[in-house]
This record gives sequence, structure tokens and C-alpha cells, in this order.
Amino acid sequence: MAKQKRRKTTSNGSSEHNKKRGYQHRVPDRNAIITLLSELARPVSFELIADRFKLSDRKGKKALAEVLTRMLRSGQILLNRQEQYCLAEKLALISGTVSAHKDGFGFLMPDDNDQDDLYLSPRQMQRVMHGDRVAGRCVKRDSRVAEGKIIEVLERHTTEVAGRYIRERGIGLLVPDNPKLTLRLLIPEKERGGAKSGEMVVAQILDYPDIDKQATAAIDRVLGAPDKAGMPTDLAIHSHGIPHQWPNAVSAEASKFGRTVPTRAKQDRKDLRDLPLVTIDGADARDFDDAVYAMRRKAGWRLVVAIADVAHYVQPDSAIDKEASKRATSVYFPDRVVPMLPEVLSNGLCSLNPKVDRLCMVCDMSVSDTGEVQRARFYDAVMRSKARLTYQSVGRYLTGETGDSAIQGDIAASIDDLHALYKQFARRRAKRGAIELDLPQLRIHVNADGEVEGMRSSPRNDAHRLIEECMIAANVEAAKFIAKKKVQALFRVHAKPNEERFNEFRLYMLGLGFKVPHAAHPQPRELRRLMASAQDRPDAYAINMALLRSFAHAEYTPDNDGHFGLALDAYAHFTSPIRRYPDLLVHRAIRHMTRGGKARQYRYSAEQMTRLGQLTSERERRAEEATREVEALLKCQYMQKHLGGRFDGIISGVTHFGLFVQITSLQIDGLVHVSNLGSDYFTHEPERQRMVGNRTGKIFALGDAVEVIVDRVDLESRQIDFVLFDDAPKSSRRRRGR
Repeated sequence: MAKQKRRKTTSNGSSEHNKKRGYQHRVPDRNAIITLLSELARPVSFELIADRFKLSDRKGKKALAEVLTRMLRSGQILLNRQEQYCLAEKLALISGTVSAHKDGFGFLMPDDNDQDDLYLSPRQMQRVMHGDRVAGRCVKRDSRVAEGKIIEVLERHTTEVAGRYIRERGIGLLVPDNPKLTLRLLIPEKERGGAKSGEMVVAQILDYPDIDKQATAAIDRVLGAPDKAGMPTDLAIHSHGIPHQWPNAVSAEASKFGRTVPTRAKQDRKDLRDLPLVTIDGADARDFDDAVYAMRRKAGWRLVVAIADVAHYVQPDSAIDKEASKRATSVYFPDRVVPMLPEVLSNGLCSLNPKVDRLCMVCDMSVSDTGEVQRARFYDAVMRSKARLTYQSVGRYLTGETGDSAIQGDIAASIDDLHALYKQFARRRAKRGAIELDLPQLRIHVNADGEVEGMRSSPRNDAHRLIEECMIAANVEAAKFIAKKKVQALFRVHAKPNEERFNEFRLYMLGLGFKVPHAAHPQPRELRRLMASAQDRPDAYAINMALLRSFAHAEYTPDNDGHFGLALDAYAHFTSPIRRYPDLLVHRAIRHMTRGGKARQYRYSAEQMTRLGQLTSERERRAEEATREVEALLKCQYMQKHLGGRFDGIISGVTHFGLFVQITSLQIDGLVHVSNLGSDYFTHEPERQRMVGNRTGKIFALGDAVEVIVDRVDLESRQIDFVLFDDAPKSSRRRRGR
């Protein structure tokens, strides 16, 4: 076999490959630019850089500008106020993202995860907004915190702001709805767009804030009164910049898809239409990514996980693909969904609806008697779901209750085999020490008028767990495949808990009397045992949530660093390409390799995949923040209807100013202020997580059961105040040793 010829690299760091692409002159790479800036040892203009690399034509300069833009975004170089480029490391600067706190201060979160966050004072925060990328310098450091100063704003994150328009002494102001946008924006009279004081609006930023200048904006849309139906979701969508309207190019592409799969698309695929594949989802699900089937064999099972073939329809760099990468995820609000893909795909051609032909990508696994996946293969197929089942109906069938009439014959046999296989998967999961948080899902029911009709917490059953284990098995095999083939794709990485955050959880649990591993070396197996020992307690939900808050946020990255929570060496998201862009990228990588491609010939570079991992991780967090804010506001609206109502709760936090109480059945938190604890003065004992009455000796401790009355609800701050119905906690636990 002939050796592959290496590209000749010139002294300026560019390659001959650029010539073949039609450049008149060679365009320098990042290393060459860094070398030049190091040699010059001073800030330099774009024209000087172009001149040094002999780039005089428009095409060459445009390519150079693209390289410099990527370097600016990654923080390798900075652009000063004279529009000159300089090396960040020469200035001892730290590049990163601003994270704002509702109380006015913030933090600079460095791009380099090994560097400490820098505290930004309220004065520093006057010139930036949450999400901005900046370059800063550490100006003061003590044992507790490193304080930073912003030197340059590299990139503005926010272009529009949603909130309440008010007029104070003849001056128009916009009060952002997003609590992390703490600065009010000036609205000039000619830019108020007909808005009335008190109305909710969306405005475009005209001038960004600075130390001596207030931000200004122009209202371009009036949303209406604060109590208008759907307003919480409208505000969240605009406050977080979630794309929710389809560009014309996307609509034009989507209109070309039909309602049925063309005959030619089914060719050269494995035919699984006779296999009793079924979908199992929530009762209110509208798009179906995955279908499953299992069959018992002499020595184990065959498990087939068929996933919607989104990659067949969404081609790279198409208008739909570009929009999907911007959205990165579907966003699920209580009253609506903002999908990643147009409805013709998400609810139509890509959705594995029953009784119709659908294209799919399959992970076909051979599993041993002990639940070990021994072999797996990926292939393209055409399928026809035999039934659309729900978790509730399958759960009833598995417990012997009246089930779905569709669960009979081959479907019933497959469900039985899936359940038996799930039990083996669960044993292996426990053996490897994966952490299991079996948290109930809260459903908020909103009527057509935007009012919360009810809230219901739905416990998980074996149908939920069965599907979860099948999806994990397929995701693991996808991760193994892309790791073995060394093709660019995104892994789902979950790092071990941050030591400081985990120590807070550790103190929390020690206050409840548990033994907890040291914060420096937590192991999944130890945490699994800890959670198992707490699962039957009345405060189990609060404990689970406390552990979740101590975890690092899982992220997408081309670096395979394993999944701490699942105790897995490799994990990737493969099973939900209708609603998650990383899954679509994994499908593309697998298809490239299964069709005979070479990893080095794959369309995505390591740099591109790294950037896609960062973007999809950021947009996943954006979606979570937006849905959390909407749920918090809807919970407040619900509790406002129950002012004076009595609820059972658990003390989930103890501070010097009072007790945080959680109504577990509704997953709602509120505060009992220390002044409402009774006719006594109370002392806060943080090391024991409790309040003690100085005169009565009465104790309120973490985990105690209490009964509370809803006293006050503040919709603007999304805060709920409780008072105790009875001064005495209802916990029967012994208090010795506290």
C-alpha cells in the first residue's frame, strides 16, 4: 500500500492544501499567527498581519479574518480598543464567560477549567451582562476568593432582552425578566414602540453598558399584560434567546418533504418491518425517537434498539441542519414545545409512529444471561412500529393489572423478554456502582387560559427503567464504536463532583447522621450505597436533589473522559436525534464508518467537533435554565391560589435567617423566616444543620417533617414564604448526638 503523502508545510505555517482550494496566497494557521505576534512583542493591526503573510487580495484577507475570529473566540488573542491584535498570555489575561448573580455581583468563568473563577464586584458587572465573553485579570487573591477586573469585552452574548416596561418620573426603563440580567435598560421615548407602563415587552439592545454608561434599548415587540396566557414561556424564550421561529430557508426545505417515506429511500436497508418493535413513551409524547424489541435465546437475549434516522433527512450544512445546530435541543415547557426540527420531521417522517414505514438506524445487540453486551452491530433499516405504548400501560401489564389491548401475542412476548433483560441490566448497573436517583417527574398542567390547573408528581415504574436501561446499552455501544474507530463525534461526559460543592453535600448528610466519603475521593459505588440507605426516608427527594446539585454538569466533548454518575468508561448520546443535536452527530459518524469511510476523511475536524461540543452543552444549559424559570413562576402562580392553605413538608435547608421547607409532593420550596418560628429567640448551629430555641430548647433540624401554611407569594422574585402551622416539628427521629 502506498504511503499517504504528507502535505508540505511552509515556513509561515500554512499548507499547500490552501493553494489547491484556490487561494492566491497561503493563509497562515493559528501557530503561525501566534509566532508572529510573539516575535513582534506588541499589539499589531490586521493590515500589518496581512502584509507580513503577503495577503493582498480580498479572498486571502477574508480567510485570515476567519482564522483571527476563531482565535478571538477561543481567547488565544485579544482585540484592544485600537483594534489591534495581541496575545492574551503576554497580557497575563484570563478569557472566559461572565456568570451573573441576581444580587449584582458575578464571576468570570475561565475557558481553562484548571483556572479558578474570578469574583467580579457589582462595579465590574456594570459594564457586562450575563453570558458575555471577556478577558480579565486577577487583581486580588486571598484564602477564600480571587477577585478579577475586566480588561476587554470579547463578545456580547445578549442582543435582545425581555421584561417589564415601566416609567419612573417620565423616564422609560426595561426591567429584565431574567434574574441574571440585573441592569435596567433605558428606553428612549421614541423607542418605546407604543408600550404602556407595566406591559411585558421584548427590546433590542442599542448600546451596551459600561462603567459610566447605562445600556439603552428599543422595544420591537409588546407581549402584553403580565397575566396573559402563555406569558411565562414567552418571556423565557425571549429572555434566553431561544430560537423559536423558522427562517424562510428552513420552511422552504421542510415543505419539500412528503408525508410518507419514498420507496427509493428504503432500498439497501435491512427490512425489520415484520419485527414486533414498539415505542414506549409518556402519555403526552408527540415525537418517538426509539423503538425496542427483545427475544430470549438459549444463552441470553437479542436486543434491538431502533432509532429514528434523522441523519437521512437532515444533511450537513443544509438550512435545517444549520438551524438545528443553533437550537441544539428541543425545549419542553409545560404549555408547549420549541422543537429542534420542523414538525414535518419531528412529528412526521422521523417520528416512529405506529403502523407506518419509517427509516431507522439500529443498534442490534447480543446480550449474555448476566446482562453483558457481547456483540453489537449498527446498520440502516426500515421498520414499522407495531404499537405506540405508554409507560403507564406497560407498567400495569408488568404488575399483572389490566394493560393495553395492544400488549398481546408477539408484543407481549417481547415486553416479557425486555423486562427479564432489564433485571439483568439492573444487576450489572448495581454491581458497577452506578448512582441511581429514582426521582418522580412533576407534571404541571396548564389550561388554555395559561392558568395552572394542577400539579402531579408521577413516580417511575419498571417500564421507565426498562427503556432507560435499553437506551443506556445502545448509548454505551455507540460510544465504544466511535472510540474504537477514532472518528470525530461527541461523548457525553460526566466529571466527578466538584470538591467544594460535594463538601456542602457532605456536611448536609453528616447533619442528618449519615457517613459520607471524603470530598476529595467520592466513588459512585459509595454514593449509590448512601442513596440506597436514604431511599425510604420522608426527605429522600430533598437528599437526592442535594446530591444532584453537588454534581458537575454533564457536557458534550470529543474527549472520552467517562461518565461518573453511570460509572461508565465511555458514553455517548445516540438514542434521541429528533430532539438532541449531539445524537445526530453520533449517527453521522457511525454511518460514515459503516459505509466504508475512513476516520481521517470524515467531514468534521477535531476543532469543529470541540466547538460543537461547547455550543451544544451551552444550549442544553440554556434550555434547562429557561424551563426551570417557567416552572418556578408557574409554581408561584399555583401557590398564590392556595394562600392560607396547609401542606406537609420537609426541612430541606437551615440558615441563620430561617428554614427552607420543601413540599415534596409538589416539589415546591419556600422559606419559613426565623421570626416566624415561635415566641423565642433561635440560635443557628450550622455544623449540626439546625435551629435551637434559647428559652424553650425547641429544635428544628434538617430533614424534620413540618406542616406549613402558605403565607406570601412574590411572583416577581419567584419566592414563597411559609409559616409553621404548629411550632413543633413532626419528626419522630431521636436527636441524641446532635
